[in-house]
Amino acid sequence: MKCPFCDYDETKVIDSRPTEDNTSIRRRRECLKCQKRFTTYEKVEDIPVYVVKKDGKREPFDKRKILNGILKSCEKRPVSILQIESITDDIEKQVYNTMEQEVSSSFIGELVMQRLKELDDVAYVRFASVYRQFKDINTFMEELQKILKEK
Repeated sequence: MKCPFCDYDETKVIDSRPTEDNTSIRRRRECLKCQKRFTTYEKVEDIPVYVVKKDGKREPFDKRKILNGILKSCEKRPVSILQIESITDDIEKQVYNTMEQEVSSSFIGELVMQRLKELDDVAYVRFASVYRQFKDINTFMEELQKILKEK
């Protein structure tokens, strides 16, 4: 690690400890030449994940898009923001755990629908109607019939 004060290449670590959120390690270092101390942070390098849309376009994975879609689906429903954030966090973990640099938007959509189905039927149908692009009332009724059969 290069000293930010004198550009010398050798330093020693005096203290290491995790940050409050446990996502990185804070290290106090001392330059072996000028003896000045400075702090560095070490964290896991994020590998960017891209979402492949239905039209073939690629865009960076954005957890906020999932959160916004779920929030709209759960509007005026007895679902807490903590439940919504938990679902969003779980889906983000699943996406990153695929260890793929590209995931399809349909993969993410199915994860959201699966979780909403477990949480709230109305939120699930709301999300499904947009995600699956129901063309008419019959397609909508077919989805409702599936839910009723499972209950």
